[in-house]
Amino acid sequence: MIAFGRLLDILDELREKCPWDRKQTYESLRPNTIEETYELTEALLKEDTNEITKELGDVLLHIIFYAKIGSEKGDFDIKDVCDKLCDKLIFRHPHVFGEEKAETAAEVSKTWEQIKLKEKDGNKSVLSGVPSGLPALIKAYRIQDKARNVGFDWEEKAQVWDKVHEEFEELQTEIAAMDAQKAKEEYGDLLFSIINAGRLYGINPENALELTNQKFIQRFNYLEEKTIKQGKHLKDMSLEEMDVYWEEAKKVQRNS
Repeated sequence: MIAFGRLLDILDELREKCPWDRKQTYESLRPNTIEETYELTEALLKEDTNEITKELGDVLLHIIFYAKIGSEKGDFDIKDVCDKLCDKLIFRHPHVFGEEKAETAAEVSKTWEQIKLKEKDGNKSVLSGVPSGLPALIKAYRIQDKARNVGFDWEEKAQVWDKVHEEFEELQTEIAAMDAQKAKEEYGDLLFSIINAGRLYGINPENALELTNQKFIQRFNYLEEKTIKQGKHLKDMSLEEMDVYWEEAKKVQRNS
């Protein structure tokens, strides 16, 4: 609590004496908040504890900054933020703070959405809790997860693969027919079904895709560095020549 109080005092002083901090608003801070959140997720994926600690601090700064602005407007302060969070946590965990019983995470998840729908000022429908501004991949996962929590899901997870194959065949049909709009729709359906498969098998698609992104970047950088050392340019090389370095990069990754 001493450290938190010190942080609040420092922000008060910055807000009063620093020209940049003094001019910030909800709107001006928002892009930075998004950036800081992505930097935190990157540190989490790397499991870099030093970076996680630093990025958590950056996100925390934004939280108390918004609360400071709210306080200046007379709307709310950091105490209100904490109180609302505490009330929400207590209400959503009747198996901890009430008379309900839940011994496993699955049992908690089973009643999670029903509890949220009963919450004061809470969601009016199951899917209304999914922010419209979420990136599409994350949004699809959240939509599916919320539907699961009220029982709308496959009886057996292996059934999802029939859906994946069905959507893939429908996409191929529309591509062959050269119908761009329908192909786009079917491509979306295929992605949605693959995300669903990941969810059912405990694979977060956002994390999985980012790991692949990083893997591709490392391999492509290796390929590019090798060609530069030989005085070549990628655009002047054949795919077969590039593939030699690509396979080398895969071996280097596996060994490391």
